[in-house]
Amino acid sequence: MNWRGCYTLFVKEIRRFYSVILQTVGAPVITALLYMLVFGQVLQGQTIEGVRAVEFLVPGLMMMSIIQNSFANTSSSITQSKIMGNLVFLLMSPLSAFEIYLAYIAASLVRAVLVAIVLYLVTQFFVSVPIHEPLLMLVMLIFSGGTLAVMGLIAGIVANKFDHLAAFQNFFILPMSFLSGVFYSIQNLPPFWQQLSYFNPFFYMIDGFRHGFFGVGDANPLVSLIVAALFFVAVSAVAITMLSRGYKIRG
Repeated sequence: MNWRGCYTLFVKEIRRFYSVILQTVGAPVITALLYMLVFGQVLQGQTIEGVRAVEFLVPGLMMMSIIQNSFANTSSSITQSKIMGNLVFLLMSPLSAFEIYLAYIAASLVRAVLVAIVLYLVTQFFVSVPIHEPLLMLVMLIFSGGTLAVMGLIAGIVANKFDHLAAFQNFFILPMSFLSGVFYSIQNLPPFWQQLSYFNPFFYMIDGFRHGFFGVGDANPLVSLIVAALFFVAVSAVAITMLSRGYKIRG
């Protein structure tokens, strides 16, 4: 294991998003706050699963920001390197597919955790949100952020330009995240849509994460944890295979 090389790539990715931290961390926090303020006014005085609606929104908005930023970090980095032609330097380095994978995913998790922490701290000025099961919350954050980072890695490998990434995000990531219970409990949906939600892996990410805050959710937290872990392992296997074979990054 080339730990020095892996750490160097990790630091490079950290510096890449830190150089535009207002865009990579500040902007997602402001967007999430706008969602909270708007929906908080609309749902003022209402409760969801025994929790004040405005409090119920916070974990969902945090997870939505984690999902979007984890995906964006790896996908934009790989695609930018392909377009600018400097990906060849990464391929020439003495790094294995797993080491490249590890560095990119770890850097994306740092960005996701940073966004989540800042968003949580800022929301405390508007509403107090407890953390009922911190270990479950942390594990769901890692699995969920890691999964989307891996999916971003896959999208970056497949994409030839930023338009391809935008299509992937607009037609897959955004719909899957918005339709997974960010702003609502699926118990309020008609039976058909409730059953359909159980086939959305993003639902388990958000519901398990929210369970860590309030101790309540639409699904069993153990089921949410297992689904998130299996999904992470599955997409990781795909990404490492693509990197080891040089799919669309060599030639």
